Amino acid sequence: MWNRRTFLGAIGAGVISASWPAAAEQPTEKRKRLAIVTTEWRYRSHAWHMGERFLVGYPKQGRWHRPPLDVVAAYVDQHPEGDLSVKRSEEFGFPIFKTIAEAVRCGGDKLAVDAVLIIGEHGNYPNNEIGQKKYPRYEFFKQVTDVFRKDGRSVPVFNDKHLSWNFDWAKEMVATSHELGFGFCAGSSLPVTWRMPSIDMPHGAEVEEILCVAIGGLDSYDFHALEVMQCMAERRRGGETGVVSMHALRGDAIWKGLESGSWNAGGCDPKLFEACLSRSQTLAQPKTFSHRYPTVPQMREWVKEPIAFRFEYADGLKATMLLMNGLVDDFTFAARLKGQAEPLSTLFYLPPNPNVTYSAALMSKAEETFLTNKTPYPVERTLLTSGLVAAGMKSLADGQKRIETPHLAVRYSVPRESTFWQS
Repeated sequence: MWNRRTFLGAIGAGVISASWPAAAEQPTEKRKRLAIVTTEWRYRSHAWHMGERFLVGYPKQGRWHRPPLDVVAAYVDQHPEGDLSVKRSEEFGFPIFKTIAEAVRCGGDKLAVDAVLIIGEHGNYPNNEIGQKKYPRYEFFKQVTDVFRKDGRSVPVFNDKHLSWNFDWAKEMVATSHELGFGFCAGSSLPVTWRMPSIDMPHGAEVEEILCVAIGGLDSYDFHALEVMQCMAERRRGGETGVVSMHALRGDAIWKGLESGSWNAGGCDPKLFEACLSRSQTLAQPKTFSHRYPTVPQMREWVKEPIAFRFEYADGLKATMLLMNGLVDDFTFAARLKGQAEPLSTLFYLPPNPNVTYSAALMSKAEETFLTNKTPYPVERTLLTSGLVAAGMKSLADGQKRIETPHLAVRYSVPRESTFWQS
């Protein structure tokens, strides 16, 4: 029986530190071998957020979950000031190799791991002509799969965020995974984090218009917002059929569009915009004000450069992504469903720094892929969102012109079961 006296005594004697770990999950199955391939590994980088989940575990359903995988090798492309890869290598006993092929072969002559985690985020890389950072995700993937081909064996792969800035390369990545027959999962934490309220798009719903109001910059947080939208849109009647056009805007054109009162007039359904702001937990306020719905002049004052991606799906669904830095600091979603008077709306909840537990939600999906060689949701979702980011950037670079997107005819369907964290 533990009481306050015996509890404090145990702490003083060092007993409780020995007994508490027994309450956490203990490994029972054979452990698999994981290689991490990353651009860089420093404090608050994605390798720190995600790769280290496989070194130290993560919280899941009220327990500290320890994945049955051992990190046995790593490749780190760049080592900026504050690099942590060498420290983690020494602490956890895995070697860092000079090439990706050496890493997945663990220094030998044959593939020697059971799974690969690719993290192509952060680092010093050039931009292309429309402003996209040329992260080497495709190059990393290609070097991994070249080993698969040469050694006659494939293992599951998880790719963090976009597939590639080059849509043709992104398509090739998906095609290669199908050709070689390995589980390939990718994407953002947003589709799998908690939601407030904890709802999903009804499977098979007839959806007329969707909106996401979000934060962040181009070629980064726009991807997260698009993944928010796509993980909901893909559940509509008929499944995913692709996107036929993109029109990206910035500045005053967005305010004019919002004042127009409809998607066809250049804006969005005002009910969807109100629903998103009403779900936000970070809605801006003037100094000393309580929680009030902002006026249009206030929003114009706070949001220095709004960004909008307005796109249309092949089946007629209308969509708007708004980056509204200064107005909100989170991600909200709203949809107009046929025959429903009120929008369906929710907040995609992101727990705060430094622990950012939403990355644990994403790595739980990576772990599922690694253990089963099957993906919890189609990689085609991230193929489409990768293409949407590039299309939005091109529309802006072309003078905010509407562009046709026949190459985004990505078709897929998803199961009825929801895949986001709900407990």
